[in-house]
Amino acid sequence: MLRKSYPYYLAGKPVAANADLEVLDKYTGECATRVAFADAATVRRAIAAAHDARPAMAAFPPDARRDVLERCVAAFRERSEELAQALCIEAGKPIRDARGEVARLVDTFRIAAGEATRIGGEVLNLEIAPRARGYRGMTRRVPIGACAFITPFNFPLNLVAHKVAPAIAAGCPFVLKPAPRTPVGALIIGEVLAQAGLPEGAFSILPCSNEDAGLLVEDERIALLSFTGSPLGWELKARAGRKKVTLELGGNAACVVDADPGAPLAHVIERLVFGAYYQSGQSCISVQRIYAHAAVYDALRDGLAAAVAALRMGDPRDERVFIGPMIDEAAAQRVEAWIADALARGARRLAGGPRQRQMLPAALLEDVPHDCDLYRQEAFGPVACLERFEDFDEALARVNDSDFGLQAGVFTGSLAHAFRAWDRLEVGGVIVGDVPSFRVDNMPYGGVKRSGLGREGVRYAIEDMTEPRLLVLAGAG
Repeated sequence: MLRKSYPYYLAGKPVAANADLEVLDKYTGECATRVAFADAATVRRAIAAAHDARPAMAAFPPDARRDVLERCVAAFRERSEELAQALCIEAGKPIRDARGEVARLVDTFRIAAGEATRIGGEVLNLEIAPRARGYRGMTRRVPIGACAFITPFNFPLNLVAHKVAPAIAAGCPFVLKPAPRTPVGALIIGEVLAQAGLPEGAFSILPCSNEDAGLLVEDERIALLSFTGSPLGWELKARAGRKKVTLELGGNAACVVDADPGAPLAHVIERLVFGAYYQSGQSCISVQRIYAHAAVYDALRDGLAAAVAALRMGDPRDERVFIGPMIDEAAAQRVEAWIADALARGARRLAGGPRQRQMLPAALLEDVPHDCDLYRQEAFGPVACLERFEDFDEALARVNDSDFGLQAGVFTGSLAHAFRAWDRLEVGGVIVGDVPSFRVDNMPYGGVKRSGLGREGVRYAIEDMTEPRLLVLAGAG
C-alpha cells in the first residue's frame, strides 16, 4: 500500500508543502495517495540550488559518487517490493513486470557506480608540425553543470534512473520533473538519495505543471535538458536556447521475420507477443509493425493470433495478468479509435475485443493500410499490425518508411541479411534474433528522425553530461 502522502524534494530535502496532486490507482480509478505539487517559485529555487551546487558536485570525488550510488543500490534492493507495489498501483503495471522494472532500477544504479570511477580522458600528440614540437596535450572530462530532467509515465523508475544515476556519476546537480500521473516512484528514489550522502543542494525532485516545467527548459543556468516523452520534445528543444538537449521521443517499432527466422517459430511468436503487448504496449520500443516472409506467414499469423487471444487481462496485482490498464481512459479510447479506423479502411482483426474503461484487450490486425494512424503514428497501446513480404530488401524498405527510427528487430538465420539490416535500417539500434523491445541498461539507446537525438545507456549519458577540458604543456619535450 502507498502512504497517505509524499513530499517533494527541494535542494535535497523533503518538503510537505501541500498534498495537491492526486495520484490514482490506474486499475480502480480511485485515489491511491496524494503528492506535494511544486509551484513556479519552488522550481526557481530548485534551479538556483542546482546551480549553486555545481562546485561541490564537481569537487565530489569519483569514489564518493560511487559510494553514493552503491548505497542507493542497497536501499533499492531492500525496498524492492515496496517499489514494485507502488509501480503496480500508480502505473497499472502488472506486478511481475513491476518487479522487473525494479530490477532494472537496481541495474542502472549499479552500472553507474562502476562508471563513476572510469570517467577519464586521453593524451594527445600535438606534434603535427614544427611549430608544435615539444608541446604535449591531454584532456579530461568535467561535469557539464546543472541538468534538468523530464520523464514520462510509462517507466517511472527506470527512465528516472537513466537520467539520475549518470548525473550522480558525472558530478552534475539536477532538477527532475517526474510525470504527474506516476510521481511516487521518483519520490521514493528521492527519499533514498536524501539519505545517501550527496552534497547539499545536489538534487530536487518536483512534480509540477508543464507550464512551470518550462522554467527548466528556458533558464540559462541549466546546462543540459534531457527529455523523454512525446514529440513535444522538439518544441522544448526550440525553446532551450544554448543548452545541450537530448531527446527520446518514441516510435512505431518494426520487426522483420525472415523466411529462415533463425529460431523456432514458437520462440519467435513468444518474443513478438512480449514485445508488442508487454506493459499493454506502453513502451517506446513496443513492437507495432510486424513484417513476415510469405514462407512463414500463415503459420506465424495463426500462432500469433492464438497467443494474443490467450493473454490474460485484469487487475495488475494478479500474478497471472499480462495485460493491465492503460494509463487512463483517454489513452485507451484513442487506440480503440485508431483500431476502428483501420478496420473501416480494410484491415482485418485477428485478435482483440471491446474496451472496458481504460482496459483494452490485446489486438492484432492484418494488412493495415499504410496511411492509417495505427500504422504511421506511435500507438502506445496493446496492438500490432501484421503483413507479409516476399523480398527481404522490400521488408527493410517498409521498416524505413516511417517518421520514427528508435529500434528495429530482425529474426533471420542469414548472417548476410543481419548485416544488411544493420547497414540499411534507419534506426538507433538493430536487434537481430529478438524484438526491438530488447534493452539492456548499459547499451546505447536512442533514435533518429522523429525519435529523438542523443543516447542513453549509462556511459553514453555520462558523455552528454560531461565535456572535455584540454590541458596543453609548452616545452614539455
